[in-house]
Amino acid sequence: MTEMTSRTRILNAIAGKETDKLPFCPFLAYYWETLPASVRERGQFEYMRRMGADPLLRGFHRLSTPVFNRCEVTQREDAHTRRVDYDTPVGKLHAEYRHSSDGNTWFLTEHPVTKEEDFKVLAYLHEHMSLRYEPEAAEEEHRAIGEQGVLLPTIGVMDKTAFQSLVEYWCGTQALIYALCDFPEAVEEALHVMRLRDRETVVNAASSDFDGFIFWEDSSTTNISPSLHERYVLPQINEWGDTLHANGKILVHHGCGHVRDLMPLISREHIDALESLSPPPTGNISLADARKALNPSIAIIGGIEPTVLLNSGMEALEAYVIQALRDTQGTRYVPANADSCPPGVTEEKFARITQLVHGYKAAGKGCGENG
Repeated sequence: MTEMTSRTRILNAIAGKETDKLPFCPFLAYYWETLPASVRERGQFEYMRRMGADPLLRGFHRLSTPVFNRCEVTQREDAHTRRVDYDTPVGKLHAEYRHSSDGNTWFLTEHPVTKEEDFKVLAYLHEHMSLRYEPEAAEEEHRAIGEQGVLLPTIGVMDKTAFQSLVEYWCGTQALIYALCDFPEAVEEALHVMRLRDRETVVNAASSDFDGFIFWEDSSTTNISPSLHERYVLPQINEWGDTLHANGKILVHHGCGHVRDLMPLISREHIDALESLSPPPTGNISLADARKALNPSIAIIGGIEPTVLLNSGMEALEAYVIQALRDTQGTRYVPANADSCPPGVTEEKFARITQLVHGYKAAGKGCGENG
């Protein structure tokens, strides 16, 4: 077989078509920022190409930027705290964060929406929101990458479904569950308007030249039950998938948490791949069991657990990767480290995984999709 480009290799693996060899698509979140400036200046694409991997650039760009109209948004920040205020004619909301120097990240410590009146403000924010379509930076990188990789911008106002936006940012899990019990109409009204704005981002995406899109759903039964996923999340994902598929685009669902009990529902999603599938201890389902449980027409991207990648010696890591390839043989699978990459992982590990993955078919293991 003629050698494929990384773009064709990745897209064929997701679609269950024959590949010259399996792609390896590392995910560098939380790791990239710790590398020397001299490395970061060249960009992740060049870094992945140097190790021989197949660049799948997830969520680097948002094509549609939300603009809050008839609302004053202010942000105050010092070394340790950050506060964001939303001041509208119908009420005010605010969010607070604290900075972790150890994790080099900001943690949301106070959600904006806590009571019934707040949902009216949230609905107002989205009713008067406009979306500024700014694809230029993404298009420039897309052209630069060409056939040597795949760029997946995000969709959704907050890069996730409306309900998951409530879970992660606007409300938090506990407050949202109480709200659904105490004043469900207010929640539903806000969700309706939020979905309308989300839909605009998908329509914009569908008319673009990109191969596909990703949304950072962070799916996990640690913060959402299967029944809530079925009622509030599944319909929106399927609407997105139908719109994108009608325009020849793929849709990738980032589900990095405890997804074992969500597998029957994810199997009903109109998506092309479940990305960042993580075995224990980060996740709660093995790669082998996930592949058996998931609809065979949906690819899995991931399977290499982050703490295993960090803590294993080279020999143990090699055995782990080979087992992952055996567990998914003949299925739609794109090997990758799952969810994120802990600082401290060596480039040598990435390069060795690339060799193992790319050489797997040469060892007589086959790369096509039989399911």
